[in-house]
Amino acid sequence: MKVYVISGMGADFKVLEKLRFPENLEVVFLDWLIPEYGESLDHYVQKMADRIDDSEPFYLLGYSFGGVIVQEIDRIKPAEKIVILGSIKSKNEMSGLIKFGEMTKISRYLPEFLFNEKSAVSYSFFRKLVDPKNPKIMEYFTIRNPYYLKWCVNQMSDWKSTEINPKVIQVLADHDIVFPAKYSKPEYIVKNATHLFPVTKHKEVSRILAEVFSS
Repeated sequence: MKVYVISGMGADFKVLEKLRFPENLEVVFLDWLIPEYGESLDHYVQKMADRIDDSEPFYLLGYSFGGVIVQEIDRIKPAEKIVILGSIKSKNEMSGLIKFGEMTKISRYLPEFLFNEKSAVSYSFFRKLVDPKNPKIMEYFTIRNPYYLKWCVNQMSDWKSTEINPKVIQVLADHDIVFPAKYSKPEYIVKNATHLFPVTKHKEVSRILAEVFSS
């Protein structure tokens, strides 16, 4: 069976490359598309879903913002199971930081240059948010188109879903400040880990995936 995988915002699959999936699964990575100006989340998700073959059963896995995207894809092309790593099941699980962005719409008014890789402001903020102690953190986040990054931030803060999909299996880290575990009821919690846990705790995450996909 195929498992379609979407990485986190701005991340290619290097952030997930250490994960080991059960041998009976065919892993298909779906690259991020650069959204059109003014593109809605629904339209974008449809384009992502168009690359999925639903003529046979499949699984979905998403990391961080990719976890939101796979849940939206499931509305169009239902999967057998959905695994989200470092992500949330509904807007009710959003952190105070994201809720602040939703209420104020602040990201909409920020200039695109702040999302540029050369911006010291965005670089410093991103490092502190994800994993301040990891010197190689920017190696995992290579998709740096400013409009794409701003669009993703807007869509994350504007996500309206409140209904929890029973097919979703949530894996969070106990020290994640992007999506703190205290706001959720995850099926699995990875100890002593930050938002970058698919890299830093890849062996434990791989064991979890083996358990999830074998049941």
